[in-house]
Amino acid sequence: MRVPHTLILLATMIVVALVLTWILPAGQFASVVDEEGREVIVPGTWQVSEEAPVLSPLSVLTVIPRALADAQAVIFFVLIVGGVLGVVRATGTLDAALGRMLVRFGDRAGLLIFGGMLLFGVASSTFGMAVEYIALIPILITLCRGLRLDTLAAVGTVAVGYGVGYGASALNPFTVLVAQDVAGLQPGSGLILRLLIFLPLLAIGFHHVWRYAQRVQADPTASLVYGIASAQPPKLSEHPLFERRHLLVLLAMGLTLLMLVVGIVVLDWYLTELAALFLGLAFVAWLLGGLTADRAAGAFGEGAAAMTMTALLVGFARAIAMVLEDGEVLHTIVHGLALPLSYVGAEVAAVGMLLVQSVLNLFVPSGSGQAFVTMPLMAPIGDIVGVSRQVAVLAFQFGDGFMNIIVPTNAVLMGMLGVAGIPYERWFRFVWPLVAKLLAAAAVILIAAVWFGYA
Repeated sequence: MRVPHTLILLATMIVVALVLTWILPAGQFASVVDEEGREVIVPGTWQVSEEAPVLSPLSVLTVIPRALADAQAVIFFVLIVGGVLGVVRATGTLDAALGRMLVRFGDRAGLLIFGGMLLFGVASSTFGMAVEYIALIPILITLCRGLRLDTLAAVGTVAVGYGVGYGASALNPFTVLVAQDVAGLQPGSGLILRLLIFLPLLAIGFHHVWRYAQRVQADPTASLVYGIASAQPPKLSEHPLFERRHLLVLLAMGLTLLMLVVGIVVLDWYLTELAALFLGLAFVAWLLGGLTADRAAGAFGEGAAAMTMTALLVGFARAIAMVLEDGEVLHTIVHGLALPLSYVGAEVAAVGMLLVQSVLNLFVPSGSGQAFVTMPLMAPIGDIVGVSRQVAVLAFQFGDGFMNIIVPTNAVLMGMLGVAGIPYERWFRFVWPLVAKLLAAAAVILIAAVWFGYA
């Protein structure tokens, strides 16, 4: 079965949302402003609206430009961060740093897998890197012959690190910061718990990949891609040398990360200040990375262009909630979903949110887009059933990040498998037990977060 493009799925959901405004009764909850200045709904106050608005079929067209304008802060933030990552990538720092790791740890497979997974996880957790990894796959799998590893173990190092990085993201600008913004939370809030769970979740991923790598080293015929010509490691090739300019760019990225944390936690920075910080990183990377002005400008444009589809998905996703808001049925849907959850307790409700987010990731693999689709529903549902908005965002992160490792609609994952020549069904056999373990761990964390009042 061929899954339609995500933009088609979102456009279809806009039409479905319009139809729902004609079918469902319009209604509203009473709302109050809490101590932190957020508008939250009052449980048990939903009432049918006396004069329900009737939306025109043309609303499916007019709502899209309105939604793009409404989400402009996030859209331009995504484009700017994409441009900055384009400049960093153009300096060759990522390729050279990985090459340096291969030289340093090339004869110790376990240390290389863990170190690589940690590097990719941290980069995804903080800077939101993902598509950049596709270009690094050929460099990483060149060690397969020498270490007696197959290409599946090499791709697993990258993909699992990236998935855990997104799932336990500390400050990912494309997922956690966007979701918290939509949920009415201070971007970056709740950082301590996300930092604490990162390494344990990464350890689960490392254990899975390393056990498989050990089996392949002991018996090459145990490889899930044994006998598949396209998935065999290539001949060893040269990797870029790690130069002083690369070290300086890495230090600049580390300093940016430090300033990002300080700005969010101490200075209450928001998207404007964070975008300015990333622009500063682009300027520094240009100067330190040995790029000409024209090359840096071109790389910035290329990086921003790579995020155009993500930006459009954000707008289309926002349009879904906007149609439901215009038709005054968003609260009706929240009321209908929250009613059964209110009988099972906050802990079960939190796990239910995780399952919803995990399934939805198959249809909306864009993290930013998924945040705009689900958080307008999950945040008020949490208000009703006793799940804090911070826990609701955490459930979104887990569902989005961990499912990125397995869903075939994820362009980044499929790009990695395509470069490595790995059939998807072989990848699925390798990774589904890990995804099950990560989701089980996520459920435990969510239940504990509810118990301890994570907010």
